[in-house]
Amino acid sequence: MDIFDKIYPDVKCTLEYSTPLEMLIATQLSAQCTDARVNIVTKDLFKKYTSAEDFAAADLSELENDIRSTGFYKNKAKNIISCCKRILEVYDGRVPDTMEDLLTLAGTGRKTANLVLGDIYKKPAVVVDTHCIRLSNRIGLVGNDDPVKIEFELKKLIPPERQLRLCHQLVNHGRLRCNARKPDCEGCEIKEYCKYYSRKK
Repeated sequence: MDIFDKIYPDVKCTLEYSTPLEMLIATQLSAQCTDARVNIVTKDLFKKYTSAEDFAAADLSELENDIRSTGFYKNKAKNIISCCKRILEVYDGRVPDTMEDLLTLAGTGRKTANLVLGDIYKKPAVVVDTHCIRLSNRIGLVGNDDPVKIEFELKKLIPPERQLRLCHQLVNHGRLRCNARKPDCEGCEIKEYCKYYSRKK
């Protein structure tokens, strides 16, 4: 963590948003899609739909078309409309701030909920994405591929105030050094602590 703090001091979520609702929707759109692609789509999307009311009242086929390039657009559009209807009906138009409530929203799993809890509400949160799964296993922090088990194992290991920052750092490290196909082990700043590297030597 100390090494990561030196090499990735100013990490943050790479999705672009300006409200809790925008963060929630951008994260839903990011499933099986790059953050860069989502940011291109949401640039226009968030000008067209500016509130939960707008999304809840959206025409399904029109919304599908608006988000088509993010993939799985039929399911995502249906979930966004349903999610925003529930936010209006149950939570007075406000994105909820607990894991339990967030998980009742369509299209919202633990990864999305943790990102909202951490980045929006500044609560301890472990965001388990593909980078986190790959790196935490390679480094040797965990020994399985189940996202929920990984989340709870990392919660035991990482101090609450550093959880979200480390998850964002793992994303950066996964993109820059420890990619899936050809990790740059020789150039890696944490190789001396990594089980994957020690097995390769």
